[in-house]
Amino acid sequence: MTAPALALAAVHKRFGAVHALRGVDLRVPRGSIFALIGPNGAGKTTLFSVVCGFLRADQGTVTVLDGPPDVMRFKGRLAALPQDAMLGRELTVREHLTFLARLQGMSPETARREADRVLAIVDLGELAGRRAGTLSHGQVKRVGVAQAFLGDPELILLDEPTAGLDPRHAHDLREAIRGHRGQRTIVVSSHNLQELEAICDEAAFIEQGQTLEAGAVSALTAQDAEVFVVLAPGPEPIAEVRAHLGDVAVEWEPQRRVLRVSFQPGPNRAAEDVIAAVLRELLAQGARISGVGKGRSLEQRYLEATR
Repeated sequence: MTAPALALAAVHKRFGAVHALRGVDLRVPRGSIFALIGPNGAGKTTLFSVVCGFLRADQGTVTVLDGPPDVMRFKGRLAALPQDAMLGRELTVREHLTFLARLQGMSPETARREADRVLAIVDLGELAGRRAGTLSHGQVKRVGVAQAFLGDPELILLDEPTAGLDPRHAHDLREAIRGHRGQRTIVVSSHNLQELEAICDEAAFIEQGQTLEAGAVSALTAQDAEVFVVLAPGPEPIAEVRAHLGDVAVEWEPQRRVLRVSFQPGPNRAAEDVIAAVLRELLAQGARISGVGKGRSLEQRYLEATR
């Protein structure tokens, strides 16, 4: 079994009376895009700082890229984008990125090529010669993301990478992140759960410094174990569906007119099979269908976990 890129076990961190991390457990598979989800003050920034080696955990075990957190060991292997990345205002964008690439040990020529390569990832090549101090907030954010990709690190931590971006550039950045799946491990912290659901393989819910739930996004959202049908105004044959399907859990949300069916998946019982059975019974009873789907959204699942 391949060792995870990142593993935390019972990790605690205190700042005086503030208990920022309260026994966090986390396992991030190599090559995955991992969502770290939680409100402001949940401990996400502290967790990133511990992983990077900027802070030392008070208790617990932290394993990053097969060893303990160590800034020098991470050189060129781990990169992090803080939520409010700062750029050298008097440097051009290319100069800023070239300087950082040189700090990784690249030659001047290689560093310049690397700066241009990562600018292409975030579609900012045309601004390479602009001074950083003249950039908009969204442009600064995109340069920060480019900075995180310098040197092709094995593990990248991104804190709110699309915050402040217009819809087009946010979409392009999501696609750029998605394009690195399997090539490197990327941990993304964001309040945009719809965005995270679209690009991430795994996720963890963090609340008050604790891990509430973690796992594959498909499992957290019950993609393989729950289906729903939205009924148009008219008959509501909920009892008939429950009686016809047998060993399933049927939940009716009258205000939203959503019928949810939870079941135990198996070789002969996939979500598509259950959807077909539910639809047959509903239509036989005269119900009108306006929507069908699988599972719950990541946002719904998070709200349920944090109630």
